[in-house]
Amino acid sequence: MKDKLVIIPTYNERENVADIISAILNLPGEFELLIIDDASPDGTADIIRDLQKDYPNRLHLISREGKLGLGTAYITGFKYALEHQYTYIFEMDADFSHNPQDLVKLYEACAEEGNDMAIGSRYINGVNVVNWPMGRVLMSYFASKYVRFITGMEIQDTTAGFKCYHRRVLECINLDNIKFIGYAFQIEMKFTAWLHGFKIKEVPIIFTDRTRGSSKMSSGIFKEAVFGVISMKINSLFNRYQAIPNQT
Repeated sequence: MKDKLVIIPTYNERENVADIISAILNLPGEFELLIIDDASPDGTADIIRDLQKDYPNRLHLISREGKLGLGTAYITGFKYALEHQYTYIFEMDADFSHNPQDLVKLYEACAEEGNDMAIGSRYINGVNVVNWPMGRVLMSYFASKYVRFITGMEIQDTTAGFKCYHRRVLECINLDNIKFIGYAFQIEMKFTAWLHGFKIKEVPIIFTDRTRGSSKMSSGIFKEAVFGVISMKINSLFNRYQAIPNQT
């Protein structure tokens, strides 16, 4: 059984990808990294291929044929991680909005404290966001409050995209039934894990908006998250959920 795999989806991240690879693969603890690149026209995948020789057996790449969405990229990565027998599987962004050093804190929350899932949370200790305009901070903060109200989840940062899963969570969830592809995907994965009764911990982080490259956020992605939450809640009323017993 392998230990730790970080999954990062990319699209046009040539300005960040070499630095994020170096930052993660030089952390203590021998993290491995899988990048899912959606045919970036800026040559992101070529940079990754060039760097693979510097990190043999630790830097992995899946190149897809087009821009297929955040959720499908992570599902592809989760299936890869389960197939290759990784125990702890991480999600994060390529743009340094998530501090790579915080991967260690997420890992410890699961591997040492016994949680099934750890969330890098912007809102567990106030609002810890740097370089966002106030309008976006308020939109994100109140979106999380809205999600908690609709779903009943006791998670402060419901839209967070920086997470660690123990493999048992991903084995329990039917990944082919996860239907959202934008930021609603992040909510759906948390909600499904919560419904299954997995032990979830929020770990405080500081989120820093990207300084290089362009954001992938759009109004369509935000609308999917807002209206998708209602359908998630309704669907959950007609299903039974049971967690896999805790195993080491």
